[in-house]
Amino acid sequence: MISVNDFKTGLTIEVDNDIWRVMEFQHVKPGKGAAFVRSKLRNLRTGAVNEKTFRAGEKVAKAQIDNRKMQYLYASGDMHAFMDTETYDQIELPEKSIEYELKFLQENMEVQVIQYHGEVLGVELPNTVVLEVAETDPGIKGDTASGGSKPAILTTGLSVQVPFFINQGDKLIINTTDSSYVSRAQ
Repeated sequence: MISVNDFKTGLTIEVDNDIWRVMEFQHVKPGKGAAFVRSKLRNLRTGAVNEKTFRAGEKVAKAQIDNRKMQYLYASGDMHAFMDTETYDQIELPEKSIEYELKFLQENMEVQVIQYHGEVLGVELPNTVVLEVAETDPGIKGDTASGGSKPAILTTGLSVQVPFFINQGDKLIINTTDSSYVSRAQ
């Protein structure tokens, strides 16, 4: 058991027979009444995001999550194959359980597969990934980095807003938490 006063971003807890990851939390001490913790939680089974308020000092069960380093291999229909990099065991995950992550996954990419008591809950991506621009309007001479943005479609199908100087074939660093452009890759 862990106190809600000890919440940290990324902590996994069990609430209402589900496994949740703490995305945000805020300790609130109103002038009148008892203190409480307002939190934003993501369900690791369904991907749903809920806001939940706990009384200060309330105890919740900490979920023991196992992360296994795995390599994304290929897609077969609506199933996606991953291989453990140490034991070479393979697992398949349905497309609906990793729908968001598929926007960033490329063959042979290493990711963390999240498991809870043997049940595979999903895939945890690195904070940033390098993806290539598949399609965008050509850059115009004189466009600057501070001048605005245009849409670009990446090789994985993800659409992001990029500066005007980005061209087709450029490799970009993309933030996986909010699907935003970070910079050009070297």
